[in-house]
Amino acid sequence: MSEQGHAVRCLVRPTSDDSVVRGLGVEVTPGDLTDPESLAAACQGVTAVVATATMIARRLAGATRPTIHEADEQGMASLIAAAESAGVRRFVYLSFPGVEKAIGTPLERAKLATEERLRGSAMQRVIIRSDAFQEIHFGAAARFDVAAGKITIIGRGDSKRRWVSTGDIAALVASVAVEPDPPSLITVGGPEAMTKNEAVAFVEEVAGRRMKVQHMPRPIARMAIRLLNKRNDALASAFGAGLLQDIRPADWDDAALRERGITPRTASDFLRQQAESTASRG
Repeated sequence: MSEQGHAVRCLVRPTSDDSVVRGLGVEVTPGDLTDPESLAAACQGVTAVVATATMIARRLAGATRPTIHEADEQGMASLIAAAESAGVRRFVYLSFPGVEKAIGTPLERAKLATEERLRGSAMQRVIIRSDAFQEIHFGAAARFDVAAGKITIIGRGDSKRRWVSTGDIAALVASVAVEPDPPSLITVGGPEAMTKNEAVAFVEEVAGRRMKVQHMPRPIARMAIRLLNKRNDALASAFGAGLLQDIRPADWDDAALRERGITPRTASDFLRQQAESTASRG
Protein backbone atom coordinates (compact mmCIF):
# COMPACT_ATOMS: atom_id res chain seq x y z
CA MET A 1 0.00 0.00 0.00
CA SER A 2 2.86 2.38 0.77
CA GLU A 3 4.21 1.70 -2.73
CA GLN A 4 0.91 3.02 -4.11
CA GLY A 5 1.31 6.28 -2.22
CA HIS A 6 -0.85 5.40 0.79
CA ALA A 7 0.41 6.19 4.26
CA VAL A 8 0.70 3.02 6.33
CA ARG A 9 0.88 2.64 10.09
CA CYS A 10 1.84 -0.68 11.64
CA LEU A 11 0.99 -1.77 15.18
CA VAL A 12 4.00 -3.65 16.59
CA ARG A 13 4.39 -5.21 20.01
CA PRO A 14 6.96 -3.29 22.09
CA THR A 15 9.04 -6.47 22.48
CA SER A 16 9.15 -7.23 18.74
CA ASP A 17 11.85 -6.24 16.26
CA ASP A 18 10.34 -3.54 14.06
CA SER A 19 13.42 -2.91 11.90
CA VAL A 20 11.97 -4.63 8.83
CA VAL A 21 8.77 -2.58 8.73
CA ARG A 22 10.66 0.62 9.53
CA GLY A 23 12.96 -0.18 6.65
CA LEU A 24 9.93 -0.15 4.37
CA GLY A 25 9.17 3.42 5.33
CA VAL A 26 6.15 2.43 7.38
CA GLU A 27 5.11 4.37 10.47
CA VAL A 28 5.40 2.14 13.52
CA THR A 29 3.35 2.54 16.66
CA PRO A 30 3.94 0.30 19.70
CA GLY A 31 0.95 -1.59 21.02
CA ASP A 32 -0.75 -4.89 21.68
CA LEU A 33 -4.18 -6.38 21.13
CA THR A 34 -4.45 -6.88 24.88
CA ASP A 35 -3.74 -3.19 25.57
CA PRO A 36 -6.87 -1.19 24.58
CA GLU A 37 -5.19 2.19 25.15
CA SER A 38 -2.49 1.39 22.60
CA LEU A 39 -5.17 0.38 20.10
CA ALA A 40 -6.98 3.69 20.51
CA ALA A 41 -3.78 5.57 19.72
CA ALA A 42 -3.00 3.37 16.73
CA CYS A 43 -6.42 3.99 15.15
CA GLN A 44 -6.38 7.77 15.35
CA GLY A 45 -6.44 9.39 11.91
CA VAL A 46 -6.76 6.04 10.13
CA THR A 47 -9.26 5.40 7.33
CA ALA A 48 -8.88 1.61 7.12
CA VAL A 49 -7.71 -1.07 9.57
CA VAL A 50 -6.26 -4.38 8.41
CA ALA A 51 -6.36 -7.11 11.06
CA THR A 52 -4.56 -10.38 10.40
CA ALA A 53 -2.89 -11.02 13.76
CA THR A 54 -3.29 -14.30 15.61
CA MET A 55 -1.61 -15.84 18.65
CA ILE A 56 -1.55 -19.40 17.35
CA ALA A 57 2.07 -19.44 16.11
CA ARG A 58 3.43 -17.87 19.29
CA ARG A 59 1.37 -20.23 21.44
CA LEU A 60 2.64 -23.25 19.49
CA ALA A 61 6.16 -21.94 20.05
CA GLY A 62 5.60 -21.96 23.82
CA ALA A 63 4.29 -18.50 24.71
CA THR A 64 2.12 -18.75 27.85
CA ARG A 65 0.18 -15.51 27.43
CA PRO A 66 -1.93 -14.10 26.01
CA THR A 67 -4.24 -16.95 25.10
CA ILE A 68 -6.06 -17.19 21.78
CA HIS A 69 -9.23 -16.10 23.56
CA GLU A 70 -7.50 -13.07 25.08
CA ALA A 71 -5.81 -11.93 21.86
CA ASP A 72 -7.76 -13.28 18.89
CA GLU A 73 -11.21 -12.80 20.40
CA GLN A 74 -11.13 -10.19 23.16
CA GLY A 75 -8.22 -8.32 21.59
CA MET A 76 -9.89 -8.13 18.19
CA ALA A 77 -13.09 -6.91 19.84
CA SER A 78 -11.06 -4.15 21.47
CA LEU A 79 -9.48 -3.26 18.13
CA ILE A 80 -12.88 -3.02 16.46
CA ALA A 81 -14.15 -0.80 19.28
CA ALA A 82 -11.08 1.42 19.00
CA ALA A 83 -11.52 1.70 15.24
CA GLU A 84 -15.18 2.65 15.64
CA SER A 85 -14.36 5.30 18.24
CA ALA A 86 -11.66 6.76 15.99
CA GLY A 87 -14.03 7.03 13.03
CA VAL A 88 -12.31 4.40 10.90
CA ARG A 89 -14.37 3.80 7.75
CA ARG A 90 -13.22 0.31 6.71
CA PHE A 91 -12.10 -2.80 8.59
CA VAL A 92 -10.41 -5.68 6.73
CA TYR A 93 -10.27 -8.96 8.64
CA LEU A 94 -8.63 -12.28 7.79
CA SER A 95 -10.64 -15.42 8.56
CA PHE A 96 -10.90 -18.85 6.93
CA PRO A 97 -13.45 -20.87 4.90
CA GLY A 98 -15.53 -23.36 6.84
CA VAL A 99 -15.19 -21.41 10.08
CA GLU A 100 -18.89 -22.06 10.64
CA LYS A 101 -18.48 -25.88 10.62
CA ALA A 102 -18.56 -25.92 14.45
CA ILE A 103 -15.49 -28.05 15.04
CA GLY A 104 -15.19 -26.17 18.31
CA THR A 105 -11.61 -24.87 18.56
CA PRO A 106 -10.52 -21.65 20.30
CA LEU A 107 -9.38 -20.11 17.00
CA GLU A 108 -12.67 -20.97 15.31
CA ARG A 109 -14.63 -19.38 18.16
CA ALA A 110 -12.47 -16.26 17.99
CA LYS A 111 -12.89 -15.91 14.22
CA LEU A 112 -16.66 -16.41 14.40
CA ALA A 113 -17.01 -13.90 17.24
CA THR A 114 -14.99 -11.31 15.34
CA GLU A 115 -16.94 -11.82 12.12
CA GLU A 116 -20.20 -11.42 14.06
CA ARG A 117 -18.91 -8.29 15.80
CA LEU A 118 -18.02 -6.76 12.44
CA ARG A 119 -21.46 -7.52 11.02
CA GLY A 120 -22.93 -5.38 13.78
CA SER A 121 -20.55 -2.50 13.15
CA ALA A 122 -21.28 0.66 11.20
CA MET A 123 -17.86 0.39 9.57
CA GLN A 124 -17.55 -1.06 6.09
CA ARG A 125 -16.33 -4.60 6.69
CA VAL A 126 -14.28 -6.77 4.35
CA ILE A 127 -13.92 -10.32 5.66
CA ILE A 128 -11.42 -12.40 3.70
CA ARG A 129 -11.84 -16.11 4.22
CA SER A 130 -8.56 -17.48 2.93
CA ASP A 131 -7.79 -21.14 2.33
CA ALA A 132 -4.82 -22.69 4.14
CA PHE A 133 -1.39 -21.15 3.53
CA GLN A 134 1.11 -23.23 1.57
CA GLU A 135 4.03 -21.97 3.63
CA ILE A 136 2.44 -23.15 6.87
CA HIS A 137 0.43 -26.27 6.07
CA PHE A 138 3.07 -27.73 3.75
CA GLY A 139 5.77 -27.12 6.34
CA ALA A 140 7.41 -28.92 9.23
CA ALA A 141 5.38 -27.05 11.84
CA ALA A 142 2.21 -28.61 10.40
CA ARG A 143 3.87 -32.04 10.32
CA PHE A 144 4.30 -31.97 6.55
CA ASP A 145 8.06 -32.31 6.87
CA VAL A 146 9.42 -33.05 3.43
CA ALA A 147 13.05 -32.62 4.54
CA ALA A 148 12.66 -35.26 7.26
CA GLY A 149 10.49 -37.45 5.04
CA LYS A 150 7.73 -37.54 7.65
CA ILE A 151 4.16 -36.41 7.05
CA THR A 152 1.10 -36.62 9.28
CA ILE A 153 -2.33 -36.22 7.70
CA ILE A 154 -5.45 -35.68 9.76
CA GLY A 155 -8.24 -37.76 8.25
CA ARG A 156 -8.31 -39.46 4.88
CA GLY A 157 -6.33 -36.86 2.97
CA ASP A 158 -8.61 -37.02 -0.06
CA SER A 159 -10.38 -33.66 0.23
CA LYS A 160 -9.30 -31.13 -2.38
CA ARG A 161 -8.23 -27.74 -1.04
CA ARG A 162 -6.86 -24.65 -2.75
CA TRP A 163 -3.67 -24.06 -0.76
CA VAL A 164 -2.67 -20.42 -1.22
CA SER A 165 0.49 -18.36 -0.89
CA THR A 166 0.80 -15.89 1.97
CA GLY A 167 2.19 -13.34 -0.46
CA ASP A 168 -0.88 -13.59 -2.67
CA ILE A 169 -3.23 -13.07 0.28
CA ALA A 170 -1.10 -10.13 1.43
CA ALA A 171 -1.53 -8.57 -2.01
CA LEU A 172 -5.28 -9.17 -1.84
CA VAL A 173 -5.52 -7.59 1.60
CA ALA A 174 -3.60 -4.54 0.43
CA SER A 175 -5.89 -4.19 -2.57
CA VAL A 176 -9.23 -4.39 -0.75
CA ALA A 177 -8.02 -2.01 1.93
CA VAL A 178 -7.99 0.84 -0.55
CA GLU A 179 -10.20 -0.06 -3.54
CA PRO A 180 -13.44 1.95 -3.89
CA ASP A 181 -16.10 -0.64 -3.10
CA PRO A 182 -14.86 -4.11 -2.14
CA PRO A 183 -17.30 -6.92 -1.27
CA SER A 184 -18.07 -7.55 2.39
CA LEU A 185 -17.07 -11.22 2.16
CA ILE A 186 -14.39 -12.79 -0.03
CA THR A 187 -13.69 -16.53 0.03
CA VAL A 188 -10.51 -17.32 -1.83
CA GLY A 189 -7.82 -19.91 -2.41
CA GLY A 190 -5.02 -20.72 -4.79
CA PRO A 191 -5.30 -21.69 -8.48
CA GLU A 192 -4.88 -25.42 -7.96
CA ALA A 193 -7.18 -27.88 -6.20
CA MET A 194 -5.09 -30.58 -4.53
CA THR A 195 -5.59 -33.18 -1.81
CA LYS A 196 -3.01 -33.92 0.90
CA ASN A 197 -2.55 -37.39 -0.60
CA GLU A 198 -1.86 -35.85 -4.01
CA ALA A 199 0.62 -33.46 -2.40
CA VAL A 200 2.49 -36.38 -0.85
CA ALA A 201 2.61 -38.23 -4.16
CA PHE A 202 3.88 -35.11 -5.89
CA VAL A 203 6.78 -34.47 -3.50
CA GLU A 204 7.72 -38.16 -3.57
CA GLU A 205 7.99 -38.03 -7.36
CA VAL A 206 10.00 -34.81 -7.41
CA ALA A 207 12.27 -35.73 -4.48
CA GLY A 208 12.73 -39.28 -5.72
CA ARG A 209 12.09 -40.77 -2.31
CA ARG A 210 9.24 -42.19 -0.28
CA MET A 211 7.70 -40.23 2.56
CA LYS A 212 6.69 -41.90 5.81
CA VAL A 213 3.00 -40.99 6.02
CA GLN A 214 0.81 -41.39 9.07
CA HIS A 215 -2.95 -40.77 9.02
CA MET A 216 -4.79 -39.66 12.13
CA PRO A 217 -8.42 -40.86 11.96
CA ARG A 218 -11.05 -38.15 12.19
CA PRO A 219 -12.57 -39.48 15.45
CA ILE A 220 -9.14 -39.39 17.10
CA ALA A 221 -8.63 -35.82 15.92
CA ARG A 222 -12.01 -34.79 17.34
CA MET A 223 -11.16 -36.43 20.65
CA ALA A 224 -7.79 -34.66 20.75
CA ILE A 225 -9.48 -31.32 20.11
CA ARG A 226 -11.89 -31.85 23.00
CA LEU A 227 -9.08 -32.87 25.36
CA LEU A 228 -6.78 -30.04 24.32
CA ASN A 229 -9.31 -27.20 24.20
CA LYS A 230 -8.58 -26.01 27.74
CA ARG A 231 -5.04 -27.35 28.08
CA ASN A 232 -3.48 -26.13 24.83
CA ASP A 233 -5.60 -23.77 22.75
CA ALA A 234 -3.08 -23.55 19.91
CA LEU A 235 -2.63 -27.28 19.48
CA ALA A 236 -6.39 -27.81 19.63
CA SER A 237 -6.78 -25.17 16.92
CA ALA A 238 -4.05 -26.77 14.80
CA PHE A 239 -5.78 -30.16 14.99
CA GLY A 240 -9.03 -28.40 14.12
CA ALA A 241 -7.49 -26.80 11.06
CA GLY A 242 -6.27 -30.17 9.82
CA LEU A 243 -9.65 -31.77 10.43
CA LEU A 244 -11.47 -28.94 8.67
CA GLN A 245 -9.24 -29.33 5.63
CA ASP A 246 -10.18 -33.00 5.49
CA ILE A 247 -13.96 -32.63 5.84
CA ARG A 248 -14.55 -29.40 3.91
CA PRO A 249 -13.49 -29.58 0.25
CA ALA A 250 -12.93 -26.27 -1.48
CA ASP A 251 -15.80 -24.94 -3.55
CA TRP A 252 -14.10 -21.56 -3.95
CA ASP A 253 -11.37 -20.51 -6.37
CA ASP A 254 -8.74 -17.84 -7.03
CA ALA A 255 -11.04 -15.39 -8.83
CA ALA A 256 -10.64 -12.67 -6.18
CA LEU A 257 -6.90 -12.70 -6.78
CA ARG A 258 -6.96 -12.71 -10.57
CA GLU A 259 -9.63 -9.98 -10.70
CA ARG A 260 -7.10 -7.72 -8.97
CA GLY A 261 -4.20 -8.58 -11.25
CA ILE A 262 -2.59 -11.00 -8.80
CA THR A 263 -1.13 -14.08 -10.49
CA PRO A 264 -1.33 -16.70 -7.73
CA ARG A 265 1.33 -19.26 -6.98
CA THR A 266 0.26 -22.89 -7.38
CA ALA A 267 0.65 -25.46 -4.64
CA SER A 268 2.70 -27.55 -7.07
CA ASP A 269 5.24 -24.74 -7.48
CA PHE A 270 5.67 -24.47 -3.73
CA LEU A 271 5.89 -28.23 -3.21
CA ARG A 272 8.34 -28.63 -6.09
CA GLN A 273 10.65 -26.09 -4.47
CA GLN A 274 10.47 -27.96 -1.16
CA ALA A 275 11.09 -31.34 -2.77
CA GLU A 276 13.93 -30.16 -5.02
CA SER A 277 15.63 -28.52 -2.06
CA THR A 278 15.41 -31.81 -0.19
CA ALA A 279 16.70 -33.79 -3.17
CA SER A 280 19.68 -31.44 -3.62
CA ARG A 281 20.75 -32.08 -0.05
CA GLY A 282 20.94 -35.77 -0.80
